[in-house]
Amino acid sequence: MTRKEEIRLIALKLMKFHGFSGLTMRLLAKELGIEAASIYNHISSKDDILEQVCVDLATKFQSAVLEVNDIYFNAPEKLNILIKHHVNILCEDLNASSVFMHEWRYLKEEKRLEFIGKRNLYEQEIRKIIQLGIEEGHFNEVDTKFAAITLLSALNSVVEWYKPSGELSPEQVAQNLAQFVLTGLSKQKL
Repeated sequence: MTRKEEIRLIALKLMKFHGFSGLTMRLLAKELGIEAASIYNHISSKDDILEQVCVDLATKFQSAVLEVNDIYFNAPEKLNILIKHHVNILCEDLNASSVFMHEWRYLKEEKRLEFIGKRNLYEQEIRKIIQLGIEEGHFNEVDTKFAAITLLSALNSVVEWYKPSGELSPEQVAQNLAQFVLTGLSKQKL
């Protein structure tokens, strides 16, 4: 691990615990056991770390949903695949995911607007999957915006409770969430 990667890792851990505004270069330096001025040899600011994490994760989510919507599966299959992608992306680095979920508001305006655009596109693409499921006759008639927001709330909460040392793997979490969501959306066969 390079020094820059170590700084990023520790900064994200501290940002998750103290929030963006609570992270100072002095605190970061203390945690790393170096002088605060030395950090600037590796990063320019905590803003850069926040920006990199938020834009990188938003891009991963966007790529995942566009890939899923580009395949010729039915809506339940698409939603199942997307849920797996979403959970896996979140669980790759829980500190980064927590910062992504809670600290994006501190992005500088240009990057915040870019971030919000990616987030909105992600939600729109999820709504397309749900609408497709309605049109295919797999899903109940629902408000797609409400369904997408509810789905995202359930998925994003994984960051708050998932423990890598716990009983469930990310794949099992995704499978359980997908089963729950798809059961809720599915039309009852009479």
